[in-house]
Amino acid sequence: MDDAHNHLQLPQLATVADLLASWAPPLGIQRMMVNGTTVSDWENVAQLADTHPKRIRPAFGLHPWHLRDRPTDWREILEQRLIATPIASIGECGIDRWIENHDLVDQQLVLREHLNLAVKHDRPITIHCLKAWGALLEILQNTPKLPREFLVHAFSGSIEIACQLKTLGAYFSFSGYFLHDKKHAIREIYRQLPIERLLIETDAPSMPLPKELNRFPLPKDDEGTPINHPGNLVVVRDALAELRGMPTVELDGHLHENFSRLFGE
Repeated sequence: MDDAHNHLQLPQLATVADLLASWAPPLGIQRMMVNGTTVSDWENVAQLADTHPKRIRPAFGLHPWHLRDRPTDWREILEQRLIATPIASIGECGIDRWIENHDLVDQQLVLREHLNLAVKHDRPITIHCLKAWGALLEILQNTPKLPREFLVHAFSGSIEIACQLKTLGAYFSFSGYFLHDKKHAIREIYRQLPIERLLIETDAPSMPLPKELNRFPLPKDDEGTPINHPGNLVVVRDALAELRGMPTVELDGHLHENFSRLFGE
């Protein structure tokens, strides 16, 4: 199994990251995309990838929640990271109208810069989008040249939006957060999406599973928020296999091939 999106570099998962070599192999977790969110955490992502080169793939990007404190030369720093790390992808980046006081114009500007770098350096890119599907489609449809393929992580839009994104080169990663009772409509979309465009993710430490499905409970953070463990990828895979009505071994084959096609072997 491959976790298409998590944030193992964040402090909430420090102990989990330290023990990665002990828990991932027994669970069958082979590879994971660890996504940066700010310039200040890119070095932590890089160090994890250096420590676990066969298991961790680094991604460097600016999350739309953290744009206001970015340095003026962030683009140059990002490009230097990409040049120094040929296996790195770009992410997590995107647009988000869910957060308070969002600046959609600025988010769009920064996303376009990420897209341009992805094309220039021929790298896959992971896109975050919340309550801004029209704006995302507008950017992608009006960008002269797009990355050949990209991941919309934890996609939660409509099937119509998904079909438009697919024609532009999108993959979609299924999250354990979608196993909550009120997410039935989103689960139905993942039942319909083409199997060759599906991946699975945890987004750990975020997007926790329903409590009864959490196989790896961790202490809550200082604000009382549940912390998601990337080992819960097993639960996500099993749930998607049940949703698609196929044996886990068959789904594993598709997911492995899709991950390799998008992010490389």
